[in-house]
Amino acid sequence: MTCATCAVRIERVLGRQEGVSRAAVNLAATMAEVDVAPGTDVTRLMEAVEKIGYGIKPAQEEPRDVQEHYGEDERVQWRRFWIAAVLTVPVMVLAMFAPMTPWNPWAQAVLTTPVVFYVGWQFHRMAFRLARSFSANMDTLISMGSLAAYGYSLWALINGTSDHVYFETAAVIVTLITLGRAFEARAKGRASSAVHRLLDLGAKEARVLLDGEEVMVPAHNLAPGDLMVVLPGEKIPTDGVIESGESAVDESMLTGESVPVDRFPGEAVLGATVNQSGRLVVRATSVGADTALAGIIRMVEAAQGSKADIQRLADRISGIFVPTVIVIALITVGAWLWSGAPIDEALIHGVAVLIIACPCALGLATPTAVMVGSGRGAEMGVLFKRAEVFERAGAIDTVLFDKTGTLTTGAMRLAGLVTDEDPDLFLRLVGSVEAASGHPLGKAVALGADERGVELVEPESVKAVTGAGVIGVVDGVEIVAGKPGLLNERGMEIAPGLLEEMGRLEKEGRTVFLAGWDGKARGLLSIADTVRPEAASAVARLRSHGVEAGMVTGDNEVTANRIAADLGIEQVWAGVMPGDKAEVVSALQAEGRKVAFVGDGINDAPALTQADLGIAVGSGTDVALEAGDVVLLQGDPSLVPTAIDLARSTLRVIRQNLFWAFAYNVAAIPLAAFGYLDPMIAAAAMAASSVTVVMNALRLRRFRP
Repeated sequence: MTCATCAVRIERVLGRQEGVSRAAVNLAATMAEVDVAPGTDVTRLMEAVEKIGYGIKPAQEEPRDVQEHYGEDERVQWRRFWIAAVLTVPVMVLAMFAPMTPWNPWAQAVLTTPVVFYVGWQFHRMAFRLARSFSANMDTLISMGSLAAYGYSLWALINGTSDHVYFETAAVIVTLITLGRAFEARAKGRASSAVHRLLDLGAKEARVLLDGEEVMVPAHNLAPGDLMVVLPGEKIPTDGVIESGESAVDESMLTGESVPVDRFPGEAVLGATVNQSGRLVVRATSVGADTALAGIIRMVEAAQGSKADIQRLADRISGIFVPTVIVIALITVGAWLWSGAPIDEALIHGVAVLIIACPCALGLATPTAVMVGSGRGAEMGVLFKRAEVFERAGAIDTVLFDKTGTLTTGAMRLAGLVTDEDPDLFLRLVGSVEAASGHPLGKAVALGADERGVELVEPESVKAVTGAGVIGVVDGVEIVAGKPGLLNERGMEIAPGLLEEMGRLEKEGRTVFLAGWDGKARGLLSIADTVRPEAASAVARLRSHGVEAGMVTGDNEVTANRIAADLGIEQVWAGVMPGDKAEVVSALQAEGRKVAFVGDGINDAPALTQADLGIAVGSGTDVALEAGDVVLLQGDPSLVPTAIDLARSTLRVIRQNLFWAFAYNVAAIPLAAFGYLDPMIAAAAMAASSVTVVMNALRLRRFRP
């Protein structure tokens, strides 16, 4: 498949077959998904697709490397482009600067022939396939334009009228469009790589208990009911339930939340998450395609396949424009012959009609605007990854932000401490124990101590109590830090004022724990995520542009509402699981809204691809960056309104370019048909349309947010 028209045609053919209730073709993944009635002959479906000129085979159980497929396509297109460029440059020099000696046009013909028939064969082949079913797309325009210019030039050369040849026109058309195909293959490969990065997250091996022995087996060989042993620092191979052991589990790659979750026997754990502390024995419940990670992968693939492509506009136009131009050219030749004109004169006027319709400007209209708009965006820290982004961004009326790592830094920090002791002494004793525990909250305390200039020491002993806190000895004093229950177990008195302060801080969305020694709680520490300083201005700018802002997060409602209130965000979805973020986006889309989603975590990938515009924060995970349509290279949320404004400006230029790409042609076709334009002037008009769209695109270099 080379364009959206190909996908639509295959989808239409499959949908018409007996026993098929639904057919959906994913251009990005080169996949067709078909719902069929029991007993339907799949071979017959494949034959129907092959009959219209496409190859098709059943999908394999193992995920295909679509990125490798497009990588090979990109390499082929670049190779063809360089061959074409090496031959086209001398053709242009001979046509525009060298004297028109008898050998000059013959040299042009020799150099142009491999460009048109070797490099351009991909366009001619597809045009022929489409012609067999009375269809047309961009390939038809490219094939028709290059062959018309080449064919007329060869005819003129053989008939001794070599002063009017257009070999350079044929060569330039094929060369420029091949360059565009190379960039297109690169973009498709990058888009597909998000799925394969997700696949790489899973564990490759699992430690399984067999007859009391621990045996390493490939993770894909796991079956429901298998007992897996997961040691600290290892990935949990697949979804399951803890049979024995307690540990803090880092679920950030799926939930996006930076604080590990304490898990106990009987609780569910997810594949690809990381066991941080204790030894766990987990019974597998879901494997392979049934895991949470596999579900996220399916959502990314489905959302990618549903994307609209702005190039469809050119394909739709060409579907009407190309047959119309051919008919007009034939009528022109026939009318001139009927009026008594010689065949060479009639043919010249017919070819003038075809040349005036050459698709050079149409081929440049979108890529030049995208290239300049993308370049200007990169200068400001905004990366646009695909051309269709600009189309979708123009209609955005709602922006949903993930919280952690997007509106906030995603890094837990010591927000404050309350104690009747000397604050530095309190922080030294408690921080030394917490830092040695290896828990992320302990790291936040250690960082806070360093920021305050408090030097920590190595504890004499440390014991982590999973889900409760930590106990350690510093300078001969036993320090207990954690939840009130742990301090009560150690016989420590807790003042009512400390508990009240703890409750107040927790209502503000902070993580709070107590610490004490010598039979008494001496104070508390609060840990919190920090809001990015640019977040409030980003929300305000969106509102000034008539765009509503909302927040979707897996964090608790108290924390989410506190941060939303600080930023001026009114709509909040809190406690949202990974798959549900995409459902929030889908629900708003069902209401008729055009939604942009801004996120940075792996759990955001389905929402990023489901949204009309996915905006990934550059400080996030590789998967989020690949799944997003737009990447904010500096991780600055204030770039969100900038990205939308630039995308809208670029879309406006693209539409103007598509208009001008046809304006010269459509206006000049009647002049060519009535004999007022010879092929030379027609070629000049075609060149003028190309210059117009390029100059119009260059205006984007002056864009200011």
